[in-house]
Amino acid sequence: MTGDYEDLGLTPEEELDLEADWNLPLAFTKQRHTEKIEGTTTLTQTWRMKERMKTVSVALVICLNVGVDPPDIVKTQPCARLECWIDPLSTSPQKALEGIGANLQKQYERWQPRARYKQSLDPTVDEVKKLCTSLRRNAKEERVLFHYNGHGVPKPTVNGEIWVFNKSYTQYIPLSVYDLHSWMGTPSIYVYDCSNAGIILKSFRDFSTQGDKPTEEAALNASQTSTSSLASTSTTAVKSCIQLASCGPNELLPMSPDLPADLFTSCLTTPIKIALRWYVLQNSGKLISGLTQERVDRIPGQLNDRRTMLGELNWIFTAITDTIAWNVLPRDLFQKLFRQDLLVASLFRNFLLAERIMRTYNCTPVSCPALPPTYQHHMWQAWDLALDLCLGQLGDILDNGASFKHSPFFAEQLTAFQVWLNYGSIDRNPPEQLPIVLQIFGTDTAPASSHQHKNIVHTLGKSKLVTSNK
Repeated sequence: MTGDYEDLGLTPEEELDLEADWNLPLAFTKQRHTEKIEGTTTLTQTWRMKERMKTVSVALVICLNVGVDPPDIVKTQPCARLECWIDPLSTSPQKALEGIGANLQKQYERWQPRARYKQSLDPTVDEVKKLCTSLRRNAKEERVLFHYNGHGVPKPTVNGEIWVFNKSYTQYIPLSVYDLHSWMGTPSIYVYDCSNAGIILKSFRDFSTQGDKPTEEAALNASQTSTSSLASTSTTAVKSCIQLASCGPNELLPMSPDLPADLFTSCLTTPIKIALRWYVLQNSGKLISGLTQERVDRIPGQLNDRRTMLGELNWIFTAITDTIAWNVLPRDLFQKLFRQDLLVASLFRNFLLAERIMRTYNCTPVSCPALPPTYQHHMWQAWDLALDLCLGQLGDILDNGASFKHSPFFAEQLTAFQVWLNYGSIDRNPPEQLPIVLQIFGTDTAPASSHQHKNIVHTLGKSKLVTSNK
């Protein structure tokens, strides 16, 4: 070995030292050091849906026949009259109907401005069929919404039929919801605003359970008008439909003259307006003196401007309803209803308000997929407090031109989240404020101080946010 180092010009002592180095044992030769390094396999969850969807077409079917009450409902006197915040008796029947249709479209455009809207006012069966097939053809694989106002026609039947008109408006004509579904296709979402609306959802459920039976047996259990569609409509497609109904199978819509006749539609499409009206009805003279509906209607600001009172109330409402849903629903259902489609998410957030308001009038809105009761969730108290603080300033703002003082709601929720970060146990549940925190950090007009932001970000950097697999 020594001769091998002659060309290096080393002394004999250096050659001996080098040879000793070669005889040292090698380190890091065990299998754990030579095998392929792989990371731990973890199941990651994301707030973003892999498959997002969009509601691209909306059918607005309004059956009012202004001036003629349906034969199976005896209305109180006085009774609720406003439809889309228009009094139908304030003008000619045709103008009122057109104005209501236009207002309903504007109310939906607030949530989905780019959708294709088509109105069908006091239609026939053929007109509804033409409308639905046309929208489905243009929507292709995207979602279509069908909104039905049945305040001027009889209640839905136990056979799963809603009502429209004949061409001369001398008869009510039944329209099978099974045929309606065959024209609408999937994916679809249905909104039914009429008395006994829950019976329509029951008919859909019965139809879906019949899907595995022979066609002949299923046809005997359905209405005669739907037999042709029973054989061709997929049971899976029926189950995948989203449906919102204004009340249970045996319930009538509220008739109080203090409320709009389309209370359910108002909750779904103008939630802040109806929430403020309901607040006045529930709290008039209790906490804020001199608060009237006329003054509430003059709240300054725009819904989309978070720096104004109206915009901040809208922002708080969105955060609270989103938080209630995230804390109550199974995770996969929350993702489907509140993260997949912007219009569907808005409707279901507002549906939580509809449940809270309409239950006070002995009405229980129902949906498919069914949601657990949320009308007594403690986050509604935060909403009531936000209204108290904002409306308490209204008199000074309207009468004296005072500046609006922003609600402490978001700052308080961030503080609660920071307490959870600093003092929560290892096996803690996810913080209920998480949707609110994500909403705050996802906007440029965050209400919290920069110091509070830095504290939370610093704490997040040192801690591990534990989430549960709901």
